[in-house]
Amino acid sequence: MSEPSPPSRRRRGRLLRRGSALVVLVSLAGYLAVQYLTGGTGAPRCEVVSGKGDGASYEFTPEQATNAATIAAVGTSRGMPERAVAIALATALQESALRNITHGDRDSLGLFQQRPSQGWGTEKQIMDPTYSAGEFYEHLAKVPDYTRLPLTVAAQRVQRSGFPDAYAKHEPDATLLAAALTGRAAATLTCEGRPGATPNGGPDAVRAALVRDFGRGVLQSAATEMRSRDSAGATESTSTAGATDASESANASDSAATPSPTAPTAETVTIPVQSDAGSGAASEASVRRRGWELAHWAVANSAELHIERVAYAGREWVAGGRAGAWRTPADGGAGGGADSGRAGLSEVRIVTGQ
Repeated sequence: MSEPSPPSRRRRGRLLRRGSALVVLVSLAGYLAVQYLTGGTGAPRCEVVSGKGDGASYEFTPEQATNAATIAAVGTSRGMPERAVAIALATALQESALRNITHGDRDSLGLFQQRPSQGWGTEKQIMDPTYSAGEFYEHLAKVPDYTRLPLTVAAQRVQRSGFPDAYAKHEPDATLLAAALTGRAAATLTCEGRPGATPNGGPDAVRAALVRDFGRGVLQSAATEMRSRDSAGATESTSTAGATDASESANASDSAATPSPTAPTAETVTIPVQSDAGSGAASEASVRRRGWELAHWAVANSAELHIERVAYAGREWVAGGRAGAWRTPADGGAGGGADSGRAGLSEVRIVTGQ
């Protein structure tokens, strides 16, 4: 029979146990504080929700959001319907999880795992998300009646994958993304907007990315103007449609970049929103959809381009933790006033952090 432990040893044991419990409690409290301040997990995140109010949602990373926004923008710029965008997004979700990866089966690369040896382009071209998305749409457009086919069948006609049924499981998430990124479902895509480790930022970077994804027409029009103004929106500098590329557009709209009592800063990019749908209700619906497409694109690129605010149609998104949601004047948003009503549909304002 063993002898009882001395009292001093028992006291040391109790102290050690209490100390260990205290360390655990302090660590837990610190973890919960971080979760509260960052709005959830430690890693930045984005979320798209259903515009139907049925509770459907999809959570993804800023990297995935940037790539999804590029895929959608390339599609709509080519005149492809929302269904085509959903097919492209589901394909990229299956092939690369919406990541622009440098490896794959044999010589497969990029978002869609396209192969240089099969005529999809050079390695450098395929690793350009804008190029690879364009190639996918070009092949999809050649599939007869692709909009009426099951998504997995349409995707397989383009990809010729060894797993032809794999695309179907991504259809719900791709459908949510397509509705938001084509502008049909308003104020349904949010990101925390915590800046990434990239050096990108500022109005020039935003304009260059817009041109990259949407084409030159996004910054120029014979009937509209490109304006750069401060966050109060009190003064405007105008650039006409004479700009022929992103660099010229940036130079024209930043002509008043030096602060003065009458000149705005160059921290806000204002994108004109227009439609070719004619006049009346159809035109307004088309303008609204285009505006939300551009606004959601900006939010999806917020971490990459260090975007702090996006305002459209009386609503505003603000970067940072739980603030990364679309707000209205009623709940503290700053998107009211001049942005309310029909006038607020004519432009999207993007405020950068640099």
